[in-house]
Amino acid sequence: MRLWAAVCLMIAACLCAAQTVSIGSKKFTESYVLGEIAKKVVHDAGLDAEHKQGMGATAILWEALEGGSIQIYPEYTGTISEEILKHPGLDDEGLRRELKTHGIGMTGELGFNNTYALVMKRGRAAALGIHSISDLKNHPNLTAGPTHEFLERKDGWKPLAERYGFHLASVKGIDHALGYAALNSGQIDLKDCYSTDAEIQKYDLTVLKDDLGFFPQYKAVYLYRLDTPARAIQAISSLAGTISEPEMIRLNAEAGKTKDYATAASMYFHDRGLNAVVARESLAQKIARWTARHLELVGISLLLAIIVGIPLGIVASRPGPLGSAILGLTGIVQTIPSLALLALLVPIPFLGISAGTAIVALFLYSLLPIVRNTATGLQSIPPPLKEAAAALGLEPGARLRKIYLPMASRTILAGIKTSGIINVGTATIAALIGAGGLGEPIISGLALNDNQTILEGAIPAAILAILVQLLFDAMDRYLIPKGLRAGG
Repeated sequence: MRLWAAVCLMIAACLCAAQTVSIGSKKFTESYVLGEIAKKVVHDAGLDAEHKQGMGATAILWEALEGGSIQIYPEYTGTISEEILKHPGLDDEGLRRELKTHGIGMTGELGFNNTYALVMKRGRAAALGIHSISDLKNHPNLTAGPTHEFLERKDGWKPLAERYGFHLASVKGIDHALGYAALNSGQIDLKDCYSTDAEIQKYDLTVLKDDLGFFPQYKAVYLYRLDTPARAIQAISSLAGTISEPEMIRLNAEAGKTKDYATAASMYFHDRGLNAVVARESLAQKIARWTARHLELVGISLLLAIIVGIPLGIVASRPGPLGSAILGLTGIVQTIPSLALLALLVPIPFLGISAGTAIVALFLYSLLPIVRNTATGLQSIPPPLKEAAAALGLEPGARLRKIYLPMASRTILAGIKTSGIINVGTATIAALIGAGGLGEPIISGLALNDNQTILEGAIPAAILAILVQLLFDAMDRYLIPKGLRAGG
């Protein structure tokens, strides 16, 4: 017994030693940069560290932290009290007490307050005489483009409008980075921002005065799981009080200029005379990593869909309510928006924020073409051929394997091909929950409003879809009986 106990302790020690600390970030520039800074200090503390970039909004990051999919991510005190704990007005010690009940710790404040604000083009605001949020009451015809999260926050658009008593005729949710482009081009007049956004200076924007003091303090901190390795906690805790607001604005500007969060993070260390080398991959290495992960997600989900979908299609090909129910349910799943499906799957205990959740979502999306084409292929077999097969004295199972499925193989394979191609494109949503794949650069590019970064993911995904189609075209000659192939 002692020997087994010693072996178990050694295995546990090895697992702990090999543990990779996962650091998450939200889908905006500053969070990416803070994620890279945390990754470097944790790595410098002698631990393996990975940065799951742009995982989404607050709810997703918090769910990932509580569920253990990540161990650390940058957050803001106002968001913790207003949105996560839903206890407005708590001081730092109060926040720590409440967070501890969730198994979560909080570092000291990093040194800057990144509060929410409303911004307009300077010339537009001056022409209309708008200087404070209260002035919006006199301009109901303005067009606003706040972020989707800000629209729904308890410290966001709706309570802000109620507090100030303004009502704008046109309010539409827009991605944070794309909102700046829309504001700069004059498509919208007003949007929310973070006070440390480099775009405020870049686009010559004016920040409307919060004259009623609506927005709370949003001091930057890191949240971490209490079971995170002590060295990692010490490393990120050492960052407290070291980043001023002007410096954070400068780091954000560097990320926007270079389109590289690691380069921006390296400035933080260079300014302090520290080793400023932040580990980075070449573009080829990144594309190889993204593509390998993408193929993993697509391959596993498509294989599961084939294993489950063909038997379901066989059942659905038979007359009766069960077949209609199968086709109806798989059709309904296909109508659910991808983001909504992920949101429905994340709360499931054994899924959470993980690659497994993305695989389940992709599996569900892959079912309909396979199920429907299998059912259609079997139903299209002429009745005389079915009667002839029965007359040969074959058992139903033998008829299905040796005659019906081969005859329907062309239609079935077309469904699998369609499912595979759709799956390659849909798999980009996996990056929204930190599962990786070719969606990573697409989401990152949206955060930076950089088309080149977006194309780093979009072009390989398109090429991959073409290769999948060519692969299945080549498989036709091996899987489809010669007499049933296209062209005879």
